[in-house]
Amino acid sequence: MRLFAVGAVALAAVMAIVGCSGEEKTFYIAGIPDQNSSELALRYETLTDYLSEELDVNVEYVPTVDYAATVTGFSQNDIQMAWFGGLTGVQARIAIPNSQAIAQRERDKRFHSKFIVQADLDVSSLDDLRGKTFTFGSESSTSGHLMPRYYMLEAGLDPVSDFNGPPNFSGSHDKTWALVESGAFEAGALSEAVWDKAVADGRVDTSKAREFHVSPPYFDYNWTIRGDVDEEFGDGFTEKVQAVILGIDDEEILGLFSAEAFVESENGNYETIRSVAEDLGIIR
Repeated sequence: MRLFAVGAVALAAVMAIVGCSGEEKTFYIAGIPDQNSSELALRYETLTDYLSEELDVNVEYVPTVDYAATVTGFSQNDIQMAWFGGLTGVQARIAIPNSQAIAQRERDKRFHSKFIVQADLDVSSLDDLRGKTFTFGSESSTSGHLMPRYYMLEAGLDPVSDFNGPPNFSGSHDKTWALVESGAFEAGALSEAVWDKAVADGRVDTSKAREFHVSPPYFDYNWTIRGDVDEEFGDGFTEKVQAVILGIDDEEILGLFSAEAFVESENGNYETIRSVAEDLGIIR
């Protein structure tokens, strides 16, 4: 009986601990995997530590395998907030009504795609890409696919019929420039932020790959939060998260996002992205 009593007390203590820990809510965040996994792990490990302290809740990063998986995780409430591109943000907000784009970088008001080519090729315009091999990034990427495809069509270049074979999809921006640099593809399109940083860091051999065209500007990356987080984390939580993100002044975090600061955003900024995606049949 004595042993049972001791065991019962211990069991009760364990159950109490489990019960208490079970009540602690975790705020899960993610980001489209637009760069290599080690860079993303550092970016979000640093950010989650900061957000956990500022929000006074447990914040965890959820790695995702591709852009579509990030949207799916958001739609299934495995992720409550994510750093999306323009297109994936639109897809996420369509999936979960009342979700909001709450922040972006200043540069995301006038973002651009960069078109790159093997350095020794005689290419200076989009029309010169006819007959060349070409790689986009992810199929769900705004700067690596949606807007480059749109501007090609505007220029009279059909990615389906005018390249040497169907276009490739590399899956991420850093893979795009690496494929062009290596000679696997003659040209490609990618995020200006990723390309510019890779060049500045000396990771691109510019004797093998160079940029030759910059797209017109458009709205792109954004922090989007689910429309039901206040129900789960308490009234005003959305506004609190937004205020914390807008208040980030940690140079390491901002540098990891290639940002000088985060500024306020809203869903209406991405109506052009949505319209282009609908016109191209990417959103139905």
